[in-house]
Amino acid sequence: MGSLFRSEEMTLCQLFLQSEAAYACVSELGELGLVQFRDLNPDVNAFQRKFVNEVRRCDEMERKLRYLEKEIKKDGIPMLDTGESPEAPQPREMIDLEATFEKLENELREVNQNAEALKRNFLELTELKHILRKTQVFFDEQEGGMHTTESMTRALITDESRTGKAMGPVQLGFVAGVILRERLPAFERMLWRACRGNVFLRQAVIDSALEDPSNGDKVYKSVFIIFFQGDQLKTRVKKICEGFRATLYPCPEAPTDRREMAMGVMTRIEDLNTVLGQTQDHRHRVLVAAAKNLKNWFVKVRKIKAIYHTLNLFNLDVTQKCLIAECWVPLLDIETIQIALRRGTERSGSSVPPILNRMETFEDPPTYNRTNKFTNAFQALINAYGVASYREMNPAPYTIITFPFLFAVMFGDLGHGAIMALFGLWMVLKEKPLAAKKTDNEIWNIFFGGRYIIFLMGVFSMYTGFVYNDIFSKSLNVFGSTWSINYNTSTVMTNKALQLDPASDYDGTPYPIGLDPVWQVSDNKIIFLNAYKMKISIIFGVVHMLFGVFVGLFNHRYFKNKLAIYCEFIPQVIFLVFLFSYMTILMFIKWVKYSATNEEPRFQPGCAPSILITFINMVLFKSVEQTGECSPFMFAGQQGLQKFLVIIALICVPWMLLAKPIMIMRSRKEAAHQPIAPYSNENGDAEGALNPNNAAGAPAAQQGGGAGHGHDNEEMSEIFIHQGIHTIEYVLGSVSHTASYLRLWALSLAHAQLAEVLWNMVLKNGLSQGGWIGGIALWAIFGFWAVLTVGILVLMEGLSAFLHTLRLHWVEFQSKFYSGLGYAFQPFSFELMLETSSSSTEE
Repeated sequence: MGSLFRSEEMTLCQLFLQSEAAYACVSELGELGLVQFRDLNPDVNAFQRKFVNEVRRCDEMERKLRYLEKEIKKDGIPMLDTGESPEAPQPREMIDLEATFEKLENELREVNQNAEALKRNFLELTELKHILRKTQVFFDEQEGGMHTTESMTRALITDESRTGKAMGPVQLGFVAGVILRERLPAFERMLWRACRGNVFLRQAVIDSALEDPSNGDKVYKSVFIIFFQGDQLKTRVKKICEGFRATLYPCPEAPTDRREMAMGVMTRIEDLNTVLGQTQDHRHRVLVAAAKNLKNWFVKVRKIKAIYHTLNLFNLDVTQKCLIAECWVPLLDIETIQIALRRGTERSGSSVPPILNRMETFEDPPTYNRTNKFTNAFQALINAYGVASYREMNPAPYTIITFPFLFAVMFGDLGHGAIMALFGLWMVLKEKPLAAKKTDNEIWNIFFGGRYIIFLMGVFSMYTGFVYNDIFSKSLNVFGSTWSINYNTSTVMTNKALQLDPASDYDGTPYPIGLDPVWQVSDNKIIFLNAYKMKISIIFGVVHMLFGVFVGLFNHRYFKNKLAIYCEFIPQVIFLVFLFSYMTILMFIKWVKYSATNEEPRFQPGCAPSILITFINMVLFKSVEQTGECSPFMFAGQQGLQKFLVIIALICVPWMLLAKPIMIMRSRKEAAHQPIAPYSNENGDAEGALNPNNAAGAPAAQQGGGAGHGHDNEEMSEIFIHQGIHTIEYVLGSVSHTASYLRLWALSLAHAQLAEVLWNMVLKNGLSQGGWIGGIALWAIFGFWAVLTVGILVLMEGLSAFLHTLRLHWVEFQSKFYSGLGYAFQPFSFELMLETSSSSTEE
């Protein structure tokens, strides 16, 4: 089978590259994205590898680019992104890139330093301007401007002076400055306590916000002036100002000096504004020029760094002129890889061609499933459970159909499915522009990544909604109902509930597609739909599980594991078919044979036996006698057939439990008596030998099914234990998994009932209103109903149905054949590396 149904065949290769051609060859392989390199120096410290200096240089260049990016984003300058990916530069171009980045960083840092110094000077002058203005107001308020310190002096005169005692001349000093507005109350309290009330503080708010030159934040400050007496208080006041990070400025006492200083400050502010504008223009020009190339520079530097990281995984030969690498490659792409290597050698100018040799190994190869934008989301669902073991069957192709279908069985509504399908279709049609808008919104990225799943789930839900004849809890009468209800006054009085009776109301012609719309208004709708949806849930579940068992057959045949076919697959199929497939056959027989129009009394609906009771009696070998005309059996010989089926199904349990370990034990004993050929694989139970027919060099334990581990009794006991666990899991799982598919019925019923509740309790009230007031009410109620429909029935119910569908695939379906013990193929790819780098940068 192709890689769609099974992972790619991989091979381990050894690569020999000349030192001067290694960089160009690895660059070509990175563009190709089909090679996964192994680390040949696992014990060597990262700082002791050959190309560690080149990696450090790339880290330094990345740091400079991030600095430029931060400054560009700070100024809101758009960065040109053409979407193209330039080739990795040659090693000699690193020097030019480093010089360019160094020049840009130094120039930008110098401009920023000059701008910061200018802004700091501008801030100081602005604060001084406000101080001169506010202090002039303070002084003008005292005695009309005459004797500016006289009133402050009176305020600071002690009580002793007021009693008339002698007092010498008073010399009053003051300091002025600015402080952050939020620190002012604490500053005032500290002055009062530390100076014991012997200072006089006046303050005024600066109305406009000031810019902090260090970080560009807006700060709000206040001007203050403090009057005091004596040098001791002056020293104390200055220390308090310093502690609260208040800035003090010189303020002349004479009014004429203050006016002259204010004029000089205004002149200097105007000059600084001119210089600041020129500085900002120069900075903007530098950043605009850098923004045009920044994305390409990031790509180039990251590619160089990725190449040298990869080269650090290589080994040097004894001559120090050749690099040796080991890598996993897809077998079908070896020729493409060789062409890329030759192209890299030609670019480097080397005359020695690279050598690519295939190797044999006991190591498990990585799992590589080729995907496109459509299959990628479905493959991601499978890989979330576990990466497939090498070359085992890939469930993703089948999941493309079964996943949206089982979802739709639970979500079936023509209206809700249309909403979901339209949303998915919009994302599919607008795929390119939406993908170009890279965002770190995790919820949106999940929706967009699963756009094809959402679209298919919506389309399938529309189909099942059409079959259920359910659109927003109402029905469509497309083909006309084939039921006729004979209601008159007497019947209405005796039976107000409208219930359908197929014996009298049905003309025998079925509705062409899906359910007849008359069931929507019937009172016994729930009884009918419950029986219908419950049975189809079991039928779908048994078919789904049986299909999973048969997919396992393809695994056994591919790995030539005959022992698993005879000792696992055949008894598993018999057990599942003889018990649960037989139960589904009974459902079809009951649908066909029992009807209200059947003339035989024993085939009337009242005589139809319960499938569940019949199945329980069958498993318990319980005999049931006929009561009246109603027979507990649907056909002749049913009781004997059921006993036969149960006996054969019970025989399958020890068959699954003991046959495989006994066969392995016998083959080991035979192998122990043979003098040669210690690796026997006749029965498909590989013992760990390398299969020479396996082109990928995969171990035979994987190719043959891995039945055995060793030859001692302890390991044989482990095989018996493992087989016992698998047998119990399958037998009990067949019962529990079949019952688990009843979630299809339960969620479908819940979804339909929620839709009906929303219609009857919300929208129906709006439709019953009349007049122009009713029109306004209907508009508001319809909006409320639409929000609840999308939020609850589409989003919440859709998420619930999605999770239940995921569980049915992971547990009930994949457990029948899927081990998921592999590890993903992680090729050296520039495309994947750049996607990861861009997403981490955005975060």
